Amino acid sequence: MHLAQRALRRAASAATVALLSVAVACAPQPEEKAGDKATGSASKTCAKAELSTETAGKLTVATDEPAYEPWFKDGKPANGEGFESAVAYAVARQLGFAEGDVVWQTVPFNKAFAPGEKTFDFDINQVSISAERRKAVDFSSGYYDVRQAVIALKGSKAAKAKSLADLKGVKLGAQVGTTSLDYIDDVVKPARQPAAYAKNDQAKSALKNGQVDAIVTDLPTAFYITAAEVTDAKIVGQFENQGGTPEQFGLVLDKGSALTSCVTGAVDALREDGTLARIEKQWLSDAVDAPVLK
Repeated sequence: MHLAQRALRRAASAATVALLSVAVACAPQPEEKAGDKATGSASKTCAKAELSTETAGKLTVATDEPAYEPWFKDGKPANGEGFESAVAYAVARQLGFAEGDVVWQTVPFNKAFAPGEKTFDFDINQVSISAERRKAVDFSSGYYDVRQAVIALKGSKAAKAKSLADLKGVKLGAQVGTTSLDYIDDVVKPARQPAAYAKNDQAKSALKNGQVDAIVTDLPTAFYITAAEVTDAKIVGQFENQGGTPEQFGLVLDKGSALTSCVTGAVDALREDGTLARIEKQWLSDAVDAPVLK
């Protein structure tokens, strides 16, 4: 009788183990975490069909008007020519959008990174990434490392400047809301109040008319201005990067945008495969080096 009871217990235990094995095999497995595999949920969320854009199936890209060279060609962002137009379409392709899926929108420079809901998916307009601007908008990773430069009319006192100290006594100007103006205020620290203009066109006119002695823009723009627009002007020099890190242009997105990580991933991929370097060589190769003002 005792042996029979033990046999029954062993049989019952074996049956229990078998049932547990079946239960475990049939139980739902935990979902794969984003990033566990290259083909996991992280990559799927950046598929075109899953992107939450302003218009379904379209990518709305914003920039200012006029669209300046060498960033855009002939003032037409949609033609794919010019550095930033080419970058915008490269990002679009990386996200799965065809050229015909890209819709351009005009947004003033300062409004692009001002607080408030945006009507674009991303803005591309030589907007430098900064901690202050990040309070109001999101940025992609940087798509271009940039330096600021000083332009003055040939033969003027400002054109002879060799150092920051030489610029302190001249009248300087730049577009409002730009890092160009920040460099005047924070780096040059001129004795005279700098002039701030709504657009670079106004700053160029002021330089031509002698209302300012020199203006500050990013270096590629400075090369274009002196080569094609104000040919009696020259690049005096460029500023060193501040804080040990390069100033970078980034794509601007709405604060907390669901697209930020995907757009950043697209920019990173274009940098890693050499696309950004090729676009830069094609459209900005004429912007050779300029002396550094210290």
